[in-house]
Amino acid sequence: MINKYSLLKKKIFLPVVILSTILSACGGTKTEQSQNITIDGSSTVYPITNSIVEKFNASNKTNIEAKSGFSGSIGGFRKFCQGETEINNSSVPIPQTFMDECKKNGIAYIELPVAFDALTVVTNPKNDWAKTITVEELKNMWQPSAENKITRWNQVNSEWADKPLNLFGAGRDSGTFEYFTVAIIGEENSRNDYVFSEDDNALVQGVIQDPNALGYFGYAYYSSHKDKLQAVAIDNGNGGILPSDETIKNNSYRPLTRPLFIYVNAKKAQENKALTQFVKFYLDNASKVVHEVGYLPLPDSAYKIALIHFNKNQVGTVFNGKPELSATINELLNRTYASDNKEGYVF
Repeated sequence: MINKYSLLKKKIFLPVVILSTILSACGGTKTEQSQNITIDGSSTVYPITNSIVEKFNASNKTNIEAKSGFSGSIGGFRKFCQGETEINNSSVPIPQTFMDECKKNGIAYIELPVAFDALTVVTNPKNDWAKTITVEELKNMWQPSAENKITRWNQVNSEWADKPLNLFGAGRDSGTFEYFTVAIIGEENSRNDYVFSEDDNALVQGVIQDPNALGYFGYAYYSSHKDKLQAVAIDNGNGGILPSDETIKNNSYRPLTRPLFIYVNAKKAQENKALTQFVKFYLDNASKVVHEVGYLPLPDSAYKIALIHFNKNQVGTVFNGKPELSATINELLNRTYASDNKEGYVF
């Protein structure tokens, strides 16, 4: 059982294991040096990348092995902009702070959107009073002024149960935290008296175990536990809307729809053939894997154009260093892939 206010913050980074291929023939040995592929960042994007890693390792007959971990989008960017990792998974566009940090350290990056996510608000199935929640009600729960004051469900809505309001959400090294707080509260800050973690599985288990819980995380973590969790319909002024592929496509699940990314170290991609091989494999297999893990794939044309941009070493970001709250899939693609030149890219 996870206790309220306990620190579930779980920063996990699995270093790449360097394997040497030792071939024995006629009493002699031959050693080939393997190349590292280091990946960290978002726990939201982790299921996609980890599945790609497993398929890549299974299909790869050379001495290359990749492993992926997660410490949150923000925690991952800290390492990425120091040159410690070659790929960063991110559930938000690279923030301005890390655009500046990467520039200072001479780290050029290639921004590759890989999926769309419906950030999902969930309750325990025993909750029979809050099937739909307005954006304003979510704000009243999570804003900094609610800390140690809004502690029961009926304080948010008088028609809801007079029971403890136990909150579970992303830690501050998570891009999900940044996106959720900007989208719902309007600022990059929230109350602190909640159970938080960069490990979405820990949050899932917390809500499953607590009948009075409310939490939020990426849609894939909800979809893989639908029998034990209850998605909440979000009312942004047009009635309650549940997250789904369709409500992402028709732009009705707002404001919690967002693109997901990987960022690739451009210089290392040119120097490390293993990294180039892995990224190409990623883009070739992304559509199928994204669907398998529970997110919405981009159109096939998007992955093809992303591969062209990767091959051309197109560096920079088309975003302004802040979470993107309004882009539809088509708007995202038009912005990112409108041309093959560098117009619109920021470094």
